[in-house]
Amino acid sequence: MTTALENYKIYAIKYAHHDRPARDNFLGGDPHDVNMPLDYFVWAVVGESRSFLVDTGFDAEVGAKRRRIITRPVEEGLAAIGIHSSAVEDVIVTHMHYDHAGNRSLFPKARYHVQDREMAYCTGRCMCHGALNHPFDPEDVKSMVGRIFDGRVVFHDGTSHITPGLSVHRVGGHTDGLQVVRVHTERGWVVLASDASHLYANMEQNRPFPAVYNVGDMIEGYRLVHELAGSAQHVIPGHDPAVLTRYPAHSKETEDWIVRLDAAPR
Repeated sequence: MTTALENYKIYAIKYAHHDRPARDNFLGGDPHDVNMPLDYFVWAVVGESRSFLVDTGFDAEVGAKRRRIITRPVEEGLAAIGIHSSAVEDVIVTHMHYDHAGNRSLFPKARYHVQDREMAYCTGRCMCHGALNHPFDPEDVKSMVGRIFDGRVVFHDGTSHITPGLSVHRVGGHTDGLQVVRVHTERGWVVLASDASHLYANMEQNRPFPAVYNVGDMIEGYRLVHELAGSAQHVIPGHDPAVLTRYPAHSKETEDWIVRLDAAPR
């Protein structure tokens, strides 16, 4: 007997912003002397039988340390769509960088879904090198190790089908164990690419982001996320401000910070 696919709702919730020049967003730089900012998101995947939070963001203390501007705390964004952080049961961590695995105390009941290779990467010999370890916060890594011993981590090896309508897929590239999330919605299969592609321009122009563990895997990841998605319009990059203009707002009050990715782009 085949289990019917559930259609999930997906909310992209902006929580922070960072102004930066275009040259900082492409391996080898960029000749255009223009501002090309990054927005920071978490994603809520809401179904009738089960819901997931994809990534956990960072808090004000880390934002100040990293010179990133918190626009609205993650917990405020979740509350705006009716989710209390203390009640979240499943968190999918796409990778362990500070902006995806922080807010360590917000989700006390949650199980955390991570790739085997990501935990091996962020606790292994690669972290001896500043060029690779600088996007990680050691306290986030220690916290995840603590959850392992508390029985609150679910490990995945490559591709895992968590529900009939939601799966995770290791892509690597940006980090060794980066995973993307494939979600079935009313408009078809949407892929939350996270940092497999920071911006639309990275994957559309085949120009890797400079924070990278394996360039070959990053470029191959552009192909993979498009194979997993219903179309190019079903792939959602991790940090592009254009996401907020391409997709309809959750409500009039959240027009510039929460949008619906299960709805067709405008």
